[in-house]
Amino acid sequence: MARPLSGLARHEARWAYVFLLPWLIGLVVFQAGPMVASFVLSLTDYDLISRPKFAGLGNYAAMLEDPKVGRAIGNTAFYTVLHLPLALVISLLLALMLNRVTGRAAGFFRTVFYLPSMTPYVAVGVLFLFLLNGQAGLVNQFLGLFGVDGPQWTTDPAWVKPGIVLMSLWNLGSTTIILFAALRNVPHDLYEAAMIDGAGPWQRFRSVTLPMISSALFFVVIINTIAALQMFDQVYTMFFGNQTAQHSYGDSALFYVVYLFQQGFQFLHMGYASALAWLLFAIIGIITIVQVKVGNRFVYYEAEPPGGTR
Repeated sequence: MARPLSGLARHEARWAYVFLLPWLIGLVVFQAGPMVASFVLSLTDYDLISRPKFAGLGNYAAMLEDPKVGRAIGNTAFYTVLHLPLALVISLLLALMLNRVTGRAAGFFRTVFYLPSMTPYVAVGVLFLFLLNGQAGLVNQFLGLFGVDGPQWTTDPAWVKPGIVLMSLWNLGSTTIILFAALRNVPHDLYEAAMIDGAGPWQRFRSVTLPMISSALFFVVIINTIAALQMFDQVYTMFFGNQTAQHSYGDSALFYVVYLFQQGFQFLHMGYASALAWLLFAIIGIITIVQVKVGNRFVYYEAEPPGGTR
């Protein structure tokens, strides 16, 4: 039987709720409330002008017949599958480089590696629109130094998504810093013991470093997957900002959130856009659950050996 709270405990509990109140209000007003409203709107035909008309599951049924929904999901999935491993490997390499830098230079390089993450996404989209220009872009000029004829990154449908992946690698500062912090927390005693046992650099990395930072790797895989599935700002800036231009790349740059935005704010199909949002929410939820179930088999926690469940 639970013991009753003392007067001091009740007083502390009341103050805890007082300090939590701003967060609770923000949760209800800016997250839970809009989510409930969007679900209600997904069951209606609403154009932001006239009153919503109840449509039941009509919007969800319409998604099954909309070819652009499948195309947008395919583009987004293609981008995610390319972006995620590249972002993870490059971020880990950068973090390993940072971990080897000592002295006053350490703070400088940490700042330099993180600065790109502070660049507004719209500015990044504009920047790479020029960098990836097929005729005068710096990327193709650099490839030309090695005798490589660079592709038309922004107009060739076959190269649009690889170009977007290349652009996304600009913004790896946050992932790099997370992995760097994990590397700093690996006990040096483990490396010393491995060296005494005759382990080489690759063996130490595989048997010591990777298991000890696996929880951080697991975290960045999840957050980068969610971010990739919601890719919007840079793509919209690069390929959909100029609505009057003639596009030769077709729907190759039509990402899911871009299509959702078009339906809601360009075509004023707010009910349909809300249904698209809930489909994306379901997709992200399922993928995250699968990642958690699979990842827990390989993630090392301090209280248990690798491969344990938690």
